[in-house]
Amino acid sequence: MAGVVVTADALHTHRDHARWLVEAKKAHYLLVVKQNQPTLHDALRSLPWNEVTARRYDREAGHGRRETRSVRTLTVTSLGLDFPYLTQAAKIHRHRTDLRTGKITRETIYAITDLTAREASPQAIGQLARAQWGIEAVHHVRDTTFGEDASKIRTGHGPENMATLRSFAISTLRATGHRSIAAGLREVSYMPFTRPLDLIGLL
Repeated sequence: MAGVVVTADALHTHRDHARWLVEAKKAHYLLVVKQNQPTLHDALRSLPWNEVTARRYDREAGHGRRETRSVRTLTVTSLGLDFPYLTQAAKIHRHRTDLRTGKITRETIYAITDLTAREASPQAIGQLARAQWGIEAVHHVRDTTFGEDASKIRTGHGPENMATLRSFAISTLRATGHRSIAAGLREVSYMPFTRPLDLIGLL
């Protein structure tokens, strides 16, 4: 893992995790900070973000929405924030418009990293954060659609086997043009004895 940047959501934003990554694995981290770390979160919110000149803006449209993202980064090594190897903080703001309904949503996320400004620009940090959101989106599908977190299968290779089957189902539905996994599963359920086999080319 030497040199690898590990991204994680707020659940894993812990000092011991950061020390283990940097000291034991010689890796880097980009961790999201939310209210489960209230002192650190409040400290990040109070940073002088309006004065920051290191920033990146991205705009894109797709999947029925238009999204604008801004990423601001700030070197914080001299600010006394209590987190191991913390070098930069980032403020990521997402402004999203649903093109069908016109609904607008806004979200601001704070993140921390041991990467220096030379090692990670606002653009690079934005890309790393987006990669993490992609992972979270996949987990959301697995949990809400398949109830993975509530599964009672815990013995032997059962959990790994079921995870493999869920991944296979998701990838098969995506490959056959289903943008919504839940809708795809409903469609398959209408003909449960033939439609699944048809999807994988066995009929």
